[in-house]
Amino acid sequence: MTTTAETSTITQVYRVYIRATPEAIWDAITKPEWTERYGYTGLVDYDLRPGGSYQVRATEPFKAASAAQGYQIPEVIIDGEVLEADPPRKLVTTFRMLMDPEIATEPFTRVTHEIIEGSNGVCSLTLTHELDGAPKLAALVSGQLWGQGAGGGHAWVLSDLKTLLETGKSFADS
Repeated sequence: MTTTAETSTITQVYRVYIRATPEAIWDAITKPEWTERYGYTGLVDYDLRPGGSYQVRATEPFKAASAAQGYQIPEVIIDGEVLEADPPRKLVTTFRMLMDPEIATEPFTRVTHEIIEGSNGVCSLTLTHELDGAPKLAALVSGQLWGQGAGGGHAWVLSDLKTLLETGKSFADS
């Protein structure tokens, strides 16, 4: 008797153009004083060397918002490992979402941030998320669950990062 396991390969690619320096974009991705100001307001902690750890901790407002919706989340909501760091051009990490018990059982995935300096002070930021074997995470980070209150995924986070860098205000600012 032979059994065949079906595997799926899902790669999502997002690109945004930002009027900012590569260094400013790099800092907005890798420094907690920036990441707490946009997207889902997580506090990143990177050991920016191959094999170094990568974690995102929930801020108090994020924990409170989750609790108000009936969800208790762990202190560390994302973890992974730094595979490559080439400031301010490229960052590659593994990625595992820990906020949802079902998604936490899916395998680590791979996220690549690439920053390319263009002309007139505009850079491209491309986020590539290789989601092999992680269909629940793929649905979440694609924004497919936005209408169900699960957030807008990577596109929303990158849009908010762009807005913050260009205007000094995030989506949450009044």
